[in-house]
Amino acid sequence: MLNNNLPINKTGTTTIGFIIKDAVIMATDARVTSGYFVANTVGRKLYQLDDHVAMTIAGTVADAQNVIDILKYHARMYKIERGRPIPVSAIARLAANIFFYNRMYPLQVESLIGGYDKNGPSLFMVDLFGSLSQEEMAATGSGSPIALGVLEDLYNKDIKLDEGIKLAALAITSAMRRDIATGNDFNIGIIDARGYRELSKEEKESLLKNLKI
Repeated sequence: MLNNNLPINKTGTTTIGFIIKDAVIMATDARVTSGYFVANTVGRKLYQLDDHVAMTIAGTVADAQNVIDILKYHARMYKIERGRPIPVSAIARLAANIFFYNRMYPLQVESLIGGYDKNGPSLFMVDLFGSLSQEEMAATGSGSPIALGVLEDLYNKDIKLDEGIKLAALAITSAMRRDIATGNDFNIGIIDARGYRELSKEEKESLLKNLKI
């Protein structure tokens, strides 16, 4: 029997992703919780799967790390065998297949997979039962209603990269201020034609000075 009592967005964290004209921007907080217990204040929830694709996680860390390892392996093998990077849609579908295969004993993870390939930027949401949807803007975790409120008010697909980075920081830090399971720090990743990169500590500090929360 399926366990339908797995409220992913109540397990803590906030992760977001959205597409702009020439890039995908993804962001997460850093607080790791178990109920009301803060287990870690520098947890990683944004993972690079290959040079052109990344994944956020909300849910059980061990389950997520297992899926991430599988996806990284297949991304490497695809590149070795075919001589080109795996399409973002293909690695998202692979993730969905992994979750669907385990649906009787669900991997308690909800994820966003974003990347940039020959089709441009794309973003996918995958839930713990293997449902896959392509999105322009999405959020997961307990702070997602707060982050989505910010995004729905200010998001525009045609904004420039600098504006998109500020928006991601604003959405995440708004959730950090208002959701008890979201906090401590945040990470922002950008994926465009040049590949994947994350903001440095200095870049994040500069952003925080200019945000109006």
